[in-house]
Amino acid sequence: MGKNIGMKTVKVFNGLVGIGKKFKNYSWLYSITICICFLPFMSPAIALFLGLVFSIIGIRHENIHKYTSKILQASIILMGFGMSLSAVISASKTGFIETVVSVTTVMTLGILLGKLFKVEKNISLLIATGTAICGGSAIAAVAPILNSKNYQNSFALIVVFVLNAVALFLFPFVGHKLGLSQEIFGNWAAIAIHDTSSVVGAGAIYGEKALQVATTVKLIRALWIIPLSLVIALMNKNDGKKAIKFPWFILFFVLAIVFANIFPGFQASYEHFNWLGKRGMVIALFLIGSNITIGEIKKSGPKSFVLGIILWAVIAIGSLFFLTR
Repeated sequence: MGKNIGMKTVKVFNGLVGIGKKFKNYSWLYSITICICFLPFMSPAIALFLGLVFSIIGIRHENIHKYTSKILQASIILMGFGMSLSAVISASKTGFIETVVSVTTVMTLGILLGKLFKVEKNISLLIATGTAICGGSAIAAVAPILNSKNYQNSFALIVVFVLNAVALFLFPFVGHKLGLSQEIFGNWAAIAIHDTSSVVGAGAIYGEKALQVATTVKLIRALWIIPLSLVIALMNKNDGKKAIKFPWFILFFVLAIVFANIFPGFQASYEHFNWLGKRGMVIALFLIGSNITIGEIKKSGPKSFVLGIILWAVIAIGSLFFLTR
């Protein structure tokens, strides 16, 4: 009798394991959540948090995450239809000096701290580049120039990725506590938050004006991938010539803004495009959150995180002081 009970227990356990495995592979959970992302109550912060919950409990979709970057880029282009050309030009002029100072400071400090903490040169440069410009996109552009190894790219991406997730919640909270205006917060988020996704998300949480300023300034900052890549290529010219990946979606974003302002007669359509872009951004944040794993965070190493946190703190505090003085 005891043997039968034991066998039944094993069968029940195996059955539960089987259900768990099937549950993890249920792509329809992602489909339903993505549909929910189109509803008004699903904010960028909620989407990211829900994605983190999916990751923690082990619900993962093996194939869908490869589309995250494309969804984000397409969303940004669509949001361009809802932006004013004059506001873009104004934001470009306002953020130019801050960009020059912040990029130069972060890159220099990243190299020095990397040597101090004995972090590998490539990892230091990748983290500094991601912090100074636009997170994962900048790292992806610079990685082939440095001829960095996969684990070095992963370390840098994980550090930037985790800090991005923190920034999405932390920056709006700090902004409200300090009583920052929409424009100042948008500039601050664009300068001090790594990835475009989190910049857009933080701006959306803070307000409509903050969203426009943050998105515009961040995408203009992303253009600095080109000159910075050229400088890094010259510094590493003995390692062979590497192609520079130009972020073409930025060009299409600018064209969308210009088109909408040249042909104002399609305003109703532009509003629909802009709405779709915002909803697409929410979907992208959900996918970003669901792709974060505790195991990957642990693999990146404490020194890499310390380096990333210090650089992030310097640019966040320094830029906030510069913008509010």
